[in-house]
Amino acid sequence: MRDSFARLLAEQAGETSLRETMASPHGFDEHLWKSMAEMGLLGLIVAPEYGGIGGDAQILEDLMEEAGAHLLCSPFLSTAVIAASLISASSEEGLKRELLASICDGTKVFAIAATGEKGLWTNADISVEARQENGKWLLDGSASYVLHAEKADQLLVVARADGNIRVFLSDPDTDAVAIQKLETNDPALRLSKIIFSGASARPLANVDETAIETALDLAKVAQAGEQAGGVKQIFDITVEYLRTRYQFGRQIGSYQSLKHIAADMLIEVETAASAARHAARMMATGSPDTKTFVSLAAFACADAYRDVSAQAIQLHGGIAYTWEHPAHLYWRRARTGLWLFGSSDQHREEYLTYLETA
Repeated sequence: MRDSFARLLAEQAGETSLRETMASPHGFDEHLWKSMAEMGLLGLIVAPEYGGIGGDAQILEDLMEEAGAHLLCSPFLSTAVIAASLISASSEEGLKRELLASICDGTKVFAIAATGEKGLWTNADISVEARQENGKWLLDGSASYVLHAEKADQLLVVARADGNIRVFLSDPDTDAVAIQKLETNDPALRLSKIIFSGASARPLANVDETAIETALDLAKVAQAGEQAGGVKQIFDITVEYLRTRYQFGRQIGSYQSLKHIAADMLIEVETAASAARHAARMMATGSPDTKTFVSLAAFACADAYRDVSAQAIQLHGGIAYTWEHPAHLYWRRARTGLWLFGSSDQHREEYLTYLETA
């Protein structure tokens, strides 16, 4: 499956296509999205009885390494990972079957409104309130850092309701929902702030805080896999440049100082892959240490990607500072990963807390 995904991305998501996609209004290629649906990738973690293939965290992480290597621009994380996980946890069979089928066949894109202005992705940072009025649920408040909201067909909103945290389904195409585009350093990333003013909503039955935590942990594992794939790709690009670039009659990779830098980068590359794969393995097997290793992967992969992509630009010299060279695209993607789904520092503190508790 990974080989097939790699071939698909090589054919439809090369650098030329990538740059065209980044410049497009919605930030993803709908033709590629449909091809991913036909391969079964959008139903990766959806159970077979709902039209998916029933994959686990290990398969997801493995495929996300390919996505990261090719700098995939798509609402995959919000739709095929977080939304699919949350909807799968619902006990409302009719709605569940309908929504999961729309994810698997690629007909609907979901955006996740789950954090506030601070971007902590924790219960403390939820700023949307749900209230009942005349037997209907209404949403008020705002959510930030919402992925691909401008193109979303449905919103999944994490909100406070009667002292609990619940998930609601809401329609973005109403006057009660205002979507404001946010500026991002990564041109492939589409982020928005959503303001709810009495927006109608439907609760997902029995989707509780545990289900929300599981969905976000799965997203962190997927992002760690994406970062592991991206850091490996930019490292390989850099090493190839060191092998083929000659200056003053010498291959620049023959200089000992550059060899040492490359060796340090390789350690970061291997660390990222090990951390992401181990977190996925723990989650797939239901290990009690899952949250510990998810936090470890979340900061280890983000930090490795940041460091290696920055060094790659330095080792390429002036050419890497041009818009035409892909090095800065990996650096931009690495920078977003330092805070998306929680900051690197936040995940490091959580990891240390889990260790102390253990």
